[in-house]
Amino acid sequence: MKYMLLIWNRPGFVEGLTEQERNEIFGEVDEIMKELTASGELVGGEALADPSQTRTVRLAGGRAEVTDGPFLESKEQFAGYLTVDCDSPERAAEIAAGWPDVRRGLGVLEVRPVMGDGGTEM
Repeated sequence: MKYMLLIWNRPGFVEGLTEQERNEIFGEVDEIMKELTASGELVGGEALADPSQTRTVRLAGGRAEVTDGPFLESKEQFAGYLTVDCDSPERAAEIAAGWPDVRRGLGVLEVRPVMGDGGTEM
């Protein structure tokens, strides 16, 4: 089963870290990615640009309207994702629990099953 691990953290938190802390966190991420690649569980993933670069599209007055940013009243923003293919939701949660943002209290990861083409898995 595939799971998407949605990474949520505070925009700009990295700038508040020391160079050593940044190197440690990114080194941990590199190790996790190597382990998931070696186990065959990594499907893909990407970091996202700062929320200030975001555009939101919604229906307004019968037309699609594009506005800048998400501008949510939230301390945490969607910062990136991993897609993993593993045997159980428990394993997906285990991967998420090992992510540096979670272990260091810098953010959270949401674990969500990915529906297949038929959409009947749920």
